[in-house]
Amino acid sequence: MMKPTITDNQTIKEILAGKYRDCFLVYARKSTDEPNNQKNSLKYQRAENIKFSQREKLTVAQIALTSFCVDGIISERHSGFKEDSEVSITSTGLVQYGVERPKFLRLIQFLSKGFFKGVIVLCWDRISRNRGDDTVLRKLMKNGVKIRFVYANYENTSAGALHMDIDSMFSEHHSRVTSEKVTLITRSLREGGICTYKAPIGYLNEGTMKHKPLDPERSPIIRKIFQILAKKEWSLSDLADWANRQGLTSPPARRPRTAEELLAEEDDDVTIQPVSRPMTVTMVHKILTNPFYTGKILTHDGRYVQSKSHEALITESLFVQVQAVLKRKRVSVHYADKLDLPGRGLIRCADCTRLYTPYVKKGIQYFSARCRPGCPNLRKNFNVTFFEKKVSESLRHLSLTEAEIAELETRDRMDNPDPEVERLNSLDANDRRQRKLREDLAYLHDNKLSLLKAGTYSPDGFVQEEIKLAVEIKRLGSSEPLGASTHEVLSDIIKLSELIKNGSAYHSFANFREKQEFLTLIFSELFISGNTLTYQCRNGFKALESRFIPVCDHTGWLSEALQNNNLLKESIEGLKHILGPTRAMGP
Repeated sequence: MMKPTITDNQTIKEILAGKYRDCFLVYARKSTDEPNNQKNSLKYQRAENIKFSQREKLTVAQIALTSFCVDGIISERHSGFKEDSEVSITSTGLVQYGVERPKFLRLIQFLSKGFFKGVIVLCWDRISRNRGDDTVLRKLMKNGVKIRFVYANYENTSAGALHMDIDSMFSEHHSRVTSEKVTLITRSLREGGICTYKAPIGYLNEGTMKHKPLDPERSPIIRKIFQILAKKEWSLSDLADWANRQGLTSPPARRPRTAEELLAEEDDDVTIQPVSRPMTVTMVHKILTNPFYTGKILTHDGRYVQSKSHEALITESLFVQVQAVLKRKRVSVHYADKLDLPGRGLIRCADCTRLYTPYVKKGIQYFSARCRPGCPNLRKNFNVTFFEKKVSESLRHLSLTEAEIAELETRDRMDNPDPEVERLNSLDANDRRQRKLREDLAYLHDNKLSLLKAGTYSPDGFVQEEIKLAVEIKRLGSSEPLGASTHEVLSDIIKLSELIKNGSAYHSFANFREKQEFLTLIFSELFISGNTLTYQCRNGFKALESRFIPVCDHTGWLSEALQNNNLLKESIEGLKHILGPTRAMGP
């Protein structure tokens, strides 16, 4: 806000002293909802209000306050229909909410304290078009504040109150209807391919929605920007520099008005020269990602439809090619040669899922994460010693204890069914699995349209799910599952556990590539939060991880291992390959 002048301070002192208690102020509002309405003109309202004050012999306070009034006349440009939706109710029963119009707010503050006798306005809809402001005005009138209307005279009777209620209701209804009509017309025009908004750089805005011609100076440069990125894959900063050298600038535009300029008496009192601005990286990116240049416009629900207002500047295929290039470039930081450091791309924050990036400082390896704002994880950095210690603890936790191995061996001796019976059980399970998959595939085929309409699957996702089920059915039917015996599975679990124990010692002395290969074989992801490291395992290692998942049956993880014995064998072979024959055998 503009600082009060010496004259303002003197005027405010006179107001507070009660000099204008028997005087009126004049309020005129230019509505932003209906700019072409005759009574919406500030000049017209001021003239009618002054005539009324002279006819009714009402004294208008001859005062001037910066950003408020001139000669006692308040001129405001604002929508009377808008109101603050925030409401607070105090413990003492006060209901408080904000008033959107700054000059109207200052007016009712003066009136509520009795510094002026009242206010003169053209009609009810010039001073209010919403229920909240209506309530304030009615409270003031009940407390003796005189609000005089040029176009209406509300008697102090029940009929006068009804007259006021009707004017208030129709004023609010008129605003709602106007807003609704504008919205419906805008939506209808956009659906029909008419551009109701300002066209981007490269097109001319000539004051009509139905014709957005190409800018003869800027459009060739815009087209060339798309072509350069598609062929040479320049950086956005290089494209911005090139565009500036070609003389490309934004169309002349006025800056947003300041708070003081918004409170000016007339639009003519504020002169803002339009300015063209040079290209920036952000402006180039907006150009390259805007489908408007392919001859389409944006509808109210976020879709793009073929435009009838403008012609395409580039082809659809060129736009798609540019989007693919931008997607490849979507990297925060690019390193030509990444350092050989273990843990890269493997460790995430457990709370916000941001990656920890390894780096070296003073010969010591560290990990750092740029967590999302508000992430509760306080460990943003840690060194490699902390990481390797936590990995060793996780490997010990993952491998079987002596008590667990003894329990498995006892189970193997006591519960080892006949191999033929187990083979038949496996065949039966295989058959049930095939029937279930065929039912799922039939359901997809029968309900394709409803699943796509409901958004359960995208068209690509539906096809992928269909292919996945068909491939699995073919795989199960192509060979007779021989199954693995319980003895064989239990033996593989114990063998894998021993290999993990041996691998823990191997990990401590391995080089970068060996450590990275070892960790990525076992873990799909590692998560850090504070002093805790959690993990997700791959393939056969999931069987050992599953024994920590709380379920009613503490041996349920063994059933999962029986169904995925091939993954167990793959994991064993993978560890043997990394550790080598000597280390795989253990001490």
